Amino acid sequence: MHKRMLVAMCILILSLLVLAGCGGKTQNVSTGEKANTSRQQTQSSSGSNSMHVGVIVKALNSDYWRMVEAGAKDAASKLGIEVTVLGPAGETQVTEQVSMIEDLITKKVSALVVAPSQPSSAIPTFERAKAQNIPVVLIDTDANWDSKVSFVGTGNYVGGKQAGEFLAKQLGKGAKVAILRGALGDPTHDERANGAIEVLKAEGLNVVTVQPANSERQMGMSVMENILQANPDIQGVYATNDEMALGALRAIEAAKKNILVVGFDGSPDALKSIKDGKLTASIAQNPYNIGYMGVEAAIKAAKRENVEKRIDTGTKVVTKDNVEEELTRLAKILGK
Repeated sequence: MHKRMLVAMCILILSLLVLAGCGGKTQNVSTGEKANTSRQQTQSSSGSNSMHVGVIVKALNSDYWRMVEAGAKDAASKLGIEVTVLGPAGETQVTEQVSMIEDLITKKVSALVVAPSQPSSAIPTFERAKAQNIPVVLIDTDANWDSKVSFVGTGNYVGGKQAGEFLAKQLGKGAKVAILRGALGDPTHDERANGAIEVLKAEGLNVVTVQPANSERQMGMSVMENILQANPDIQGVYATNDEMALGALRAIEAAKKNILVVGFDGSPDALKSIKDGKLTASIAQNPYNIGYMGVEAAIKAAKRENVEKRIDTGTKVVTKDNVEEELTRLAKILGK
């Protein structure tokens, strides 16, 4: 009897040892699988190939915005990510632009890069992106929204001052100047106009009128025709983008007047006009860098890396003296 009990106890002890060994083995395999899964998730989240950046500009109807688009696409190609560039038909189509932003949020893009046509109207949509952990980088036009990752763009007020300084030097005290600006409520054009006005007044020139022409060439021509009727003796015109400047130039040529015209953007059409001795000057931005650096900042934000709060891409005055150099640079960007 004792013998049988001893055998039974030995069998029981052996069984327990086997089960303990199996349990230990199962635990080790489970830990190993978890560690491997964790590594795979880290590799997947850190790889940029799965990232998709949505870029929404004010419009896609001018060389300026096409250069922004070119910069954004080149950045995407270099970084190995997907990019979608969208924009309404015109800069005044604020509702359409907001709808495009909302659509990209619904598609759960990794980050947004936006040039808001009317920042106050876009902020509620930016808040929606924030709620879904989608970082927002603003380009070209800043907004009074504390949650933006960064603003990438031109120092528009400084650029406006450069335009004012150029006209003041060319025309002298007492000269009459008209200003054509973009859509009312657009802070980019507010800054460009206000910078010029500050300098022109300080230098003793007369700003006889400031009128919106919504950044469009045809409207720039129509507004300029009306200005010439009311102020036939003006000597200079400053437009807060090149499209309006070129439209104003048409009206001035039709009226057979000799008036200095300064634009803003440094677009290819404006530079060709400067080369041909028509447009006097343009305050050139770097729209290619705005698009490129905007996407770079967005990817950094999506990866939770640090991004500078303001990234200034600079401005310069382009005249007949340096226009050839600028034309060559832009031709390379646009592939012309």
